[in-house]
Amino acid sequence: MTRELAEVFRLDGRSALVTGAGGGVGAAVAHTFARAGAAVLVADIDASAASAVADTITAEGGRADSFGFDVRDAVAAAEAAERAAALAGGTLHILVNNAGAIAPAMFADQTEETFRRIVDIHLVGSFLCSHAAQALLPDDGRGRIINVTSAAGLTGTVGQANYGAAKAGIIGLTKSLARELARTSVTVNAVAPLAATAMTANIRSNEKLAAKTLARIPLGRWATPEEIAPSFLFLASDAGSYITGQVLPVDGGTVI
Repeated sequence: MTRELAEVFRLDGRSALVTGAGGGVGAAVAHTFARAGAAVLVADIDASAASAVADTITAEGGRADSFGFDVRDAVAAAEAAERAAALAGGTLHILVNNAGAIAPAMFADQTEETFRRIVDIHLVGSFLCSHAAQALLPDDGRGRIINVTSAAGLTGTVGQANYGAAKAGIIGLTKSLARELARTSVTVNAVAPLAATAMTANIRSNEKLAAKTLARIPLGRWATPEEIAPSFLFLASDAGSYITGQVLPVDGGTVI
């Protein structure tokens, strides 16, 4: 019997760990997953922000808990994965590596400290959380790792060599993990979003930079985080079961 179309996007009985979910795209993804039936661990370095998002999800009738941790901490990453898995009887079905930060500066002004910090948060953090999650992911075709990259990782960007390098590294990590984890039916993909969030506030608040950025977006506007979240649901659900090793730009056509 053919499944109802809406059913393939449901996440009932599954657990999800979403990092950087205290606001922006991460919070929207956590809300979307919960509305689709998943039990979500809302994780963020800002424990109060994570707790607020989880409380809102719960108030809306969803299942959520929160955990404050730094993705650069391997021990904390392992605890986050275990806590998320506990929401579904010890199995972690979906990991979204969304935690991030920026430290923009022209290359001549970038320091080793800021370069390492940005790479550690984005790339090493994605590695540590994925490494912690691997043993908890199921081998029944429902296991998902969804990383977050950026147009900066696909095409480069002026003034963010650290961020661009980290995001390009995430693409390599995604493709390598997709090949390796396919043997256990786990899919690994990346989303490259562009949205009006705190991460892009420095661009949107600068009239000159904002105009240049909008000129590069064929759709001519910024997305809301809520417009970005369904792409994560697509990859996390059964609708995306035969997609792995791919980068999905959700950026209004910025990268074509």
